[in-house]
Amino acid sequence: MARSGKVAVIGAGFYGSTTAMRLAEYDIFDTVVLTDVLEGKAEGLALDMNQSRPIQNFETKIVGQTTGLDGSGYDAIKGCSIVVITAGLPRKPGMSRMDLIETNAKIVRQVSENIAKHAPDSVVIVVSNPLDEMTALAQLATGFPKNRVMGQAGMLDTARFTNFVAEKTGSNVSDVKTLTLGSHGETMVPVPSQSSVKGKALSEVLSKEDIDALVDRTRNGGAEVVALLKTGSAYYAPSAAAAQMAKAVATNSGQVMPVCAWVDGEYGISGVYLGVEAEIGSKGINKVVETKLTPEETTALKTAAEAVRAKQADVKDL
Repeated sequence: MARSGKVAVIGAGFYGSTTAMRLAEYDIFDTVVLTDVLEGKAEGLALDMNQSRPIQNFETKIVGQTTGLDGSGYDAIKGCSIVVITAGLPRKPGMSRMDLIETNAKIVRQVSENIAKHAPDSVVIVVSNPLDEMTALAQLATGFPKNRVMGQAGMLDTARFTNFVAEKTGSNVSDVKTLTLGSHGETMVPVPSQSSVKGKALSEVLSKEDIDALVDRTRNGGAEVVALLKTGSAYYAPSAAAAQMAKAVATNSGQVMPVCAWVDGEYGISGVYLGVEAEIGSKGINKVVETKLTPEETTALKTAAEAVRAKQADVKDL
């Protein structure tokens, strides 16, 4: 595939820098822009990444740029068709994603306003926590059409569920299909009815007790990593998910992915950003794809929607 276009990653922490590296290694972009507020950090990481190009055999150039709270440096993202927002504080052990809401809301609002100014035609992928609320805030702050702002959550949560099922059953991950919807948090909705191992329904392969345990572990998958790391949060699997979403936009793939998208009538739910399956293309969300759910799963999804709606209503003032 010929290289073209420009993508930006805002925030050069572990999550952002790993996302930038993955995007560059796809070798489908002319340029990956990596920004950070810490003087020289993005530039240093970009220099290091560029020096890996002869080894990893890719031509995409990574450009690092320090940005200021006054908006300085954001002209580097001019012309970007996709912007991934990773900026914000990560969780520490014992923290929930919601504990980050006030601090990260200020960061995401400032970043989003600069995206609107310098990359007004871009598709925005939000990964900052609390994810569902920050996605809603990014849409409000950019003023972009809702289809052009989405959040990364379901890809990651589904990958965690898939990995846990594969480990429990001794299967290859390629033989396992799972799905998670709902919020990226306590009201996450893993969907066992749409999950299978080698084509066999999950309920035929594992006991209800085993499935319930895996669902619970998936719901707390991020916290499990945070508790072990003690000084940060997950970034390898999350960055893989964000990069795949950006690739789907860049290639206009039409791929159906679980993402945080604006829901407007699907599942009987309206007016909220929520984890659902959606078809991804060059303009962001082409459409939300309704998945057949059990009555219990539908109820759980509606419960998640109301929990998220209450918090999303609060962020507009943060």
